[in-house]
Amino acid sequence: MSQHLRDHLRVGHAIPAQPLALDENRKLSEKHQKALTRYYVAAGVGGLAVGVHSTQFEIREHGLLEPVLELASRTIDEELAKKPRPFIKISGVCGRTEQAIAEAGLARKHGYEASLLSLGAWKGEEECAILEHVRTVSQTIPVIGFYLQPSVGGRTFSYDFWRKFSEIENIIAIKIAPFNRYQTIDVVRAVADAGREDIVLYTGNDDTIVADLLTPFRFGSTTRRIAGGLLGHWGVWTQKSVQLLEEIKALGPDAPVSREWLAKAVAVTDMNAALFDPAHGFAGCIPGILEVLRRQGLVPTINCLNPHEVLSPGQAEELTRVCRAYPELVDDEFVAAHLDEWLR
Repeated sequence: MSQHLRDHLRVGHAIPAQPLALDENRKLSEKHQKALTRYYVAAGVGGLAVGVHSTQFEIREHGLLEPVLELASRTIDEELAKKPRPFIKISGVCGRTEQAIAEAGLARKHGYEASLLSLGAWKGEEECAILEHVRTVSQTIPVIGFYLQPSVGGRTFSYDFWRKFSEIENIIAIKIAPFNRYQTIDVVRAVADAGREDIVLYTGNDDTIVADLLTPFRFGSTTRRIAGGLLGHWGVWTQKSVQLLEEIKALGPDAPVSREWLAKAVAVTDMNAALFDPAHGFAGCIPGILEVLRRQGLVPTINCLNPHEVLSPGQAEELTRVCRAYPELVDDEFVAAHLDEWLR
């Protein structure tokens, strides 16, 4: 059922997490939401994740989950009809089992092929109970596992959890996003030890994107690599992110890594620090993403559904600094050239 998804993901793609475009009244701006989707497709991404952290989990409380899922799916179809190519639609799925199954069904209804399964509602639960939850949800829709950092609602899992997680049949990929090298290695080693070559690894570690994509993870005679990224960071400067991934893939698995790549890794992480606001415990993460898109004209405001989510002190200045420091990683010209057609 999910082999074509595995094959597509194994190629390695840039998959952004879609933000939410709200107007001055904190209402969904369908015009700008569609523009965002058109931007990502035009930038050459291999898929899109909708209804995830960057889309704001609060959309569920505001009755926006289905409208946002439907709008993104329909817009993707319209854009790909002009120039067909493989693409994966990923829906965020949250909550306890009953809610998660309902959201998985909703995703299926609107043409989504896989779920990025959040385990944020399972804090404090035994790992065996969480694994049973994952098995149950995976019977409705193929699952992309999600190791989310505790700073933004995740929790720490053991190596044993990921080893057993890797035995669940309908797991097609894992987004590794603990922002922690020890825990990242736990996941990769667990998948390798399980012998699941069909589970594709994607980085969600926005603080170490380039290093993740360049690194061969060797455990004895087994080597696993991270194929691509499913990232909030890649929701901005997306065309340049697609180019970055293609450059890394073009190196080949055995190519030596130059010091220039190490320098580029630092540049991307520096940009992410301005975007995700770790200086303030990631408080400005979503507004930071929206601010970049607002400056480019892709969203009308940086408003969030939660009115207390705003840019942190000094964050706007940091965004200006990194854009000036690393112009080769900024796609302002690409956006400006196409903005009118995306906003039609």
